[in-house]
Order: sequence, then structure tokens, then C-alpha cells
Amino acid sequence: MYEPDRFRSPEYLAVLDDKAADAVFNIASDKLEIMRKSAEAGYPLEICGLLVGSLNDAGWVIHDIRPVANLNEERAADRFQLDPAGYQAIDRELRGTGVEIIGVYHSHPDCPAKPSPTDLESAWEGFAYPIISVCDGKAVDICCWSVNDSAAAFQNIEIKEIAS
Repeated sequence: MYEPDRFRSPEYLAVLDDKAADAVFNIASDKLEIMRKSAEAGYPLEICGLLVGSLNDAGWVIHDIRPVANLNEERAADRFQLDPAGYQAIDRELRGTGVEIIGVYHSHPDCPAKPSPTDLESAWEGFAYPIISVCDGKAVDICCWSVNDSAAAFQNIEIKEIAS
């Protein structure tokens, strides 16, 4: 897999915590496939969306995937700006349902499924952040991340596929 030099730079390596998260990212295979297909369809631009579900002591349980527009027009090939109106509409829709927004997914066109310093700047504690690596239009990898306890770096989260 292609990895631009910047992913090996001190700035990029600093956003990765060596310790993996204790919690697990539980998601149905069909939901993972939705994220992969969405990333492929959006290639060569970054796509993004929201994860709807619940969080418990064992980790994140994903119930639904909600694509949201990437409003970044200047650097859509390597940046995303989640549409706040899309976020707010989904958040309103979920009120009183027992599930909530618990993460944000996005793609990395022609780059690894590793978070960047830009990803860390916009990350929220408690959210899961799956990243889909898309190379030459094909989803080749997906890794999930969460902010560590000090909010200084991302920890890798084990992805556990569950029955659809």
C-alpha cells in the first residue's frame, strides 16, 4: 500500500499512541461494506459520515451508518469538513430513540488508514473514528481509532465484525 512520506514524519507519528484501546468497535459486516462502497464511490475525494449507535463498557456498538456531505471544496482530496447541518439533522432525528451519534468515519484516498494531525485537531473524546484507505478507487484497509485519555493521540481500536 502506498504511504506518502508525511505519514512517516514526526508530526504524523506523534498522533499515534502505541497502546491500543481496551474497548472494541462492534459493527455488522454490511455496515462496514456500506462505508467501503461509499469511500470507493467518492474516490478520489474524501467522504465522511456519522456512526449511530451506543457506547458501553465493552466499546462502541454501531447500529447505523449515515453519510454526510464533505463541504471542503478546496482540499477535498485530503481533507473533509463534515456538514454541520447534516450532523444537526441526524442528531435531532435520534433524540429519544436510545441511540446517538458516537463517531465519524472518513476516507483517505491513496493514503493509509491512519489518522493525521488534522484528524486529531477535530477529534472528540469518546467518539470512534474509522478511516477507510482507498487506493486507485478500491477500499484496501479500514482501521478504527479513538482519542486516548490525555486527548494527545489516537489509540487503535479493534474492529469486531458482528452478524448483520
